[in-house]
Formats: sequence, C-alpha cells, structure tokens
Amino acid sequence: MSAQFEKIKGNFGFGCMRLPMKDGEVDTEEFSRMVDAFLEAGFNYFDTAHGYLDGKSEPALRESLTSRYPRERYVLTDKLSSHFFNSQEEIRPLFQKQLEACGVEYFDFYLMHAQNKDVFEKYKRCRAYETALELRDEGKIRHMGLSFHDKAQVLDRILTEYPQVEVVQIQLNYVDFEDPSVESRKCLEVCRAHGKPAIIMEPVKGGSLVNLPQEAQWVFDALKGGSYASYAIRFAASQEGVMMVLSGMGNMDMMRDNVSYMRDFKPLDDREQKAVAEVCAIFRSQGLIPCTACRYCTERCPKGIDIPALFACMNRKKVFNNWNSVYYYQEVLTSQGTKASDCLKCGRCEEICPQHLKIRELLTEVAAEFEKEDS
Repeated sequence: MSAQFEKIKGNFGFGCMRLPMKDGEVDTEEFSRMVDAFLEAGFNYFDTAHGYLDGKSEPALRESLTSRYPRERYVLTDKLSSHFFNSQEEIRPLFQKQLEACGVEYFDFYLMHAQNKDVFEKYKRCRAYETALELRDEGKIRHMGLSFHDKAQVLDRILTEYPQVEVVQIQLNYVDFEDPSVESRKCLEVCRAHGKPAIIMEPVKGGSLVNLPQEAQWVFDALKGGSYASYAIRFAASQEGVMMVLSGMGNMDMMRDNVSYMRDFKPLDDREQKAVAEVCAIFRSQGLIPCTACRYCTERCPKGIDIPALFACMNRKKVFNNWNSVYYYQEVLTSQGTKASDCLKCGRCEEICPQHLKIRELLTEVAAEFEKEDS
C-alpha cells in the first residue's frame, strides 16, 4: 500500500451499490451487522455514490457506519455523478449534500464518476476536476480520483490532462480482461504507466461470475477449493497495480465468504489461472449479454424498463433453455410493468452503459424471444 493511503487496511473494499434490502428499503439492521463483521475482519474501505440504490446508499451508511464508529475507523469514498449537476456552481452544494447524507465532514476519496469520452467533456466544461482539487486543498476530501468506463486511450488522455488524479477505479474481471469493448487489461496498463493505483469494481461482473453455466461450475468444482466468487475476486486482486478490489455484498453470507479468502489473501496459482481461462472460453461460447446490472441505464430510461432484469432473464434462457425464464418474464417481470417492446429507441441508455452494449438491439431480441405468441 502506498504511504499516502496508509489509512486503508487490506486490499478489499465494501461496495455499497448492492446492499441488503427489505420492503424496498435498505435493511439497516443487517447492513450494520455486515459493517461490524467487515471492520472486525480488519478491513475499513467503503464505497458509495449519491445515486446508488436511488439515493438510499449514503443515508444507510450514515445509519449503519458513520454514526456508530469514530471517523478514524473507516475510509469512505463518494463520487461526483454527472446527472446531478450541469454547471460548476452546482457542484459545491451537491458535495455538501453528500457530506450531510453520509454524516461526515470530509471524504477520504472523492471520484469523478463514470468517466468516458463524452462525460469527461462535461466535467471539463464545468471545471469539475478543478473544483475537486480545491475541495482537497480545503481538507474536505483527502484524495481525488476517478472511476472509468471507456477505452484505454481515453483514460490515458484524462490522466495526461489531469496528472493530479491519485487513484483510478476501473472495471476488471476475468471475462472482461481481454474483451475489446471493455479493455480491462489495457486500462490497468494505463494506470500503471501513469503510476496510479487501481481500484477494481465489478470483479464478479454483477453476479454473473457466481451464477455460472453448469460447464463452468464443473471446472471450478474440480479444483475442490473456494467459492465461485473467490476465484473472480482473487483474479482481480492478483493483478499488478491493483490497490483495492470492491465487492457489492447483499447479505452476511456474501460477507463471510469474501472475508474468508481476502483476510489472508493469496494470488491465484497456475492451476487456478488455467481453470479461469477455461471458464472464459465457456462464457464466450454461450453468447450471453455481458450486463453487470449496474442500473445506470434504468436511471435514463423514459419508459422505466427494467433493462438489467430483462437481460438476466434472456441469459438464463440461453443457459438453461427452460420454461421458467419465459414464465418469469411474462408473469413476474412485465405483468405489472413495461416490456422490452416498449422501448422508444431513444438511445439514452446506451449513452451511459459502462459495457457499451447495443441495448436497443438487445431489447428487440428480448422482445422477439419472450413476447412471441407461442412463448
């Protein structure tokens, strides 16, 4: 761990985009138990954003973490998200609102959120990076960084224009590592070239690397080792230049499992690396939609289509090819809401999708699969 980040304990962080829920609200009792277990295991890094869980993540952290522990016990990261401001003048009031929502007087890390080529232009126009650096100079944030969803060339440009960036949060998992649309490996190489520690998000690809196809399960089961999640998270943590791997944990079982292999972390050995390569080949052969269920698209959709849920349903149909997926689509997902065919083709979802998916085309395919008369 770099000396300037010595407050961080371990290389494993609690991502607060997917928290335990109960009746549509964060289950703060369960979340508090998870916070306690996380801290007791020797970790202390928490990551949130203003829009996570429709604005419920920050207040949940206030109730379950910041109001219950002294400030020196934890490291808290928040983000400046593009859809909450349109001018430089709006940034500081938003920042203050975030501090109050989290119940703190400063953030340890403040990230320029979900940077890509177009979003970066808005941040430049609004002098967002400059404002964040001013907040750092004032002691209201300790470190300034960015989270990133684009090609490596764009990341290199941002870090060249703003060398003051201290950390970079990138998407990285074993399926995306060599994917030409995500360029995880190349983005990590850019971080290393600029001397910026990397924080990893989506190490289990929104749960896709836990809910594996049967053939992939057999590969990992033959190792007679850890959980499916363990291979994914340890793969990310094994990469050179990685400072921290985040996991979005929705219950205590996930917490216990993650902590069990990250407390005394060991990189993947050669046998495990070979198994990962086999699983990657199996995923490529499935032709699955590489959606991570980050839900950025649902924030933009004017029809309120639950795009990640429909894509997950399509993937289950491809993997298991059974009646249950059709029933789930027709009787659960869309019986009281919007269907894939309700898409207006406006493209707002594609503008923000971190995976650069052709969502409009994919929704057309989903509609053709599940909304035909003989389904």
